[in-house]
Amino acid sequence: MKEKIYTIPVNDAYRSDTACPLCKLRADVEKSTLDFYLGASLMEPDTRVATNKLGFCRDHLSKMYGREINRLGVGLMLHTHMKQLRSDLEVPVGKACPDKRTLLRGRDGDYGKRLTELACLLEKRAADCIVCDKIAFTMDRYLDVLLWMYFEDEAFREAFVAKKGHCVEHLAFLLRGAAKYLNQNQCSEFVGVLLAMHREAFDKLIDDVEWFTLKFDYRNKDKPWGDSKDAIPRAMNMLTGEEIGANDTK
Repeated sequence: MKEKIYTIPVNDAYRSDTACPLCKLRADVEKSTLDFYLGASLMEPDTRVATNKLGFCRDHLSKMYGREINRLGVGLMLHTHMKQLRSDLEVPVGKACPDKRTLLRGRDGDYGKRLTELACLLEKRAADCIVCDKIAFTMDRYLDVLLWMYFEDEAFREAFVAKKGHCVEHLAFLLRGAAKYLNQNQCSEFVGVLLAMHREAFDKLIDDVEWFTLKFDYRNKDKPWGDSKDAIPRAMNMLTGEEIGANDTK
């Protein structure tokens, strides 16, 4: 099948030599998203309205600052975002603190509720991130493309099966996508293949990790490592996802 612009990133990810192609795809999406918000768009009114409202999570703010390519832009976005945040919190902060109890004022029975509501609001605003939202939106679009390609593009289907597995996070991502985008017959076929791939890869990794630990027994000192030398980082990647492209986003 001839590649189209929306299939190229998915194909590239599955042609790469990474253990979890969706980790690579997400890293590529993250990089392009950070490029966008650190580029000329940061001075566009629509972009600033959005960044003022949502801001950035700790991870993405750290990555933006760590790039050292546009710290002025980071400063400008932070300045207007913080002003917006202060304005948004003015009323709930003003109402949250209970009055000191006196004979005249009586008991304030709702102060605990107000404090809890303010705490929840602060936690939500701290977790909001325009970069995370755009990554999630873009990855969902690619998920739709991926599932369409699986059934319509034989070459991609072969590349998909050849990867042998995905990290746990992206296994869940694919299962949710199957439930969302596939009919029952398609879901039965895709999920059967997907889970069989994961089971095989996971069982192999369990064996490799076990042999890694057994190699520390002096009786196994001269026995070959097999595939177990890098079993620990591979297990970490399988369980928590790969830090692919970390240097590219700094």
